[in-house]
Amino acid sequence: MLARQRQERILEEVRRTGGARVSDLVELLNVSDMTVRRDIGILAGKGLVSRVHGGATAITGRSAEEPGFAAKSGLQTAEKEAIAHAAVTVVAPGDSVAISAGTTTYAVARELLAVPHLTVVTNSVPVGEVLHASGRDDLTVVLTGGVRTPSDALTGPVAVAALYSLHVDWLFLGVHGFDDRAGFTTPNLVEAETDRALVRCARRVVVVADSTKWRVVGLSSIARLDEVDVLVTDSGLDDEAQQLVRARVPRLVLAEPLVQLHREGPT
Repeated sequence: MLARQRQERILEEVRRTGGARVSDLVELLNVSDMTVRRDIGILAGKGLVSRVHGGATAITGRSAEEPGFAAKSGLQTAEKEAIAHAAVTVVAPGDSVAISAGTTTYAVARELLAVPHLTVVTNSVPVGEVLHASGRDDLTVVLTGGVRTPSDALTGPVAVAALYSLHVDWLFLGVHGFDDRAGFTTPNLVEAETDRALVRCARRVVVVADSTKWRVVGLSSIARLDEVDVLVTDSGLDDEAQQLVRARVPRLVLAEPLVQLHREGPT
């Protein structure tokens, strides 16, 4: 297969699903890891895809574009795992926790399986499934109900009504992007309304978002930076962004991906 044919196939796959992992493209094209990364680099240089850790995502330039759960689940996996591990340290046994939809919050849900005696409220179908599958007697899972979106969130009037009378200790909120002016945003108007309801029912809000989401602005705002208590992101957030965030968010946590720690070795 010629280089141009490979790149066209990669572009087709990225546009079809919203994103593609290097490992999947290696198998699909039957070429080396290095070849796929080089092709992604060429496509990114032409502005046709966005190069991210572990793969590529589609570039649409549209604030209303919403990638699906499957498209995002294989991207920034090391960062998401590190963020989730750092985020759940605030939770104590017996707490009540709300978890919004998203792939980073899904990682948070898996980390929470190590914390006993929890009540978890969620509008995420995958989060509900992974918690239910644990079979724990000391874990109560409450699904909000609602209309399912491409990101596997349950949204709309039913979800908002369910959250109206609830009060939780912690909310772990996933977002499409964060920016010092726009705040925390999502491309889905209905999901934004449900996320705002989640924020209202929580005593403390923890946003979990990897550093590639900085300066990404979705169509609808969820909250300002100063309306949350903690932002947990990864160490890829640049110094200028850190300064802007620290000026508005009470606590900024930078999680170090385990892959990077293993590569650099002990210090």
